Amino acid sequence: MISVQKLLEGKARNLTFFVTPDNMVIEALELMSEKNIGAVMVMDGNKLIGVFSEREYARKGIIRGRKAKSTSVIEVMRVNPPTVSPEMDIEDCMELFQEHKVRHLPVIQNEEVIGMISVGDLLNGILEEQKSHINFLEQYITR
Repeated sequence: MISVQKLLEGKARNLTFFVTPDNMVIEALELMSEKNIGAVMVMDGNKLIGVFSEREYARKGIIRGRKAKSTSVIEVMRVNPPTVSPEMDIEDCMELFQEHKVRHLPVIQNEEVIGMISVGDLLNGILEEQKSHINFLEQYITR
């Protein structure tokens, strides 16, 4: 089974982006657009306090008439998001994605944020594992 650690190793380094609670939504959206990502962690110093995503802004911002330039991230972020540890496997992650209706999970080790995984990362990991199994079986058959 694929672990969260393995998923993180498959991602490019330094791709954990964050904003502070005082950042305006427009700043978070600009960062997400620039980096082509769907969510950022909200950090207060070294402490994870939330996750801000396009989905949060659509549901807690746009629908309620809040403007991106005058709304702070803390007003629309997901508070106390579910998190995972590097030792957890993708089945654990799938359960959290489904249970909490989220698409991004911060990864915490020793009370420190070390990354974030998405549903897309899980799908990529599963596809890579399947390709590896298929390759192994093809080689086994042709021997």
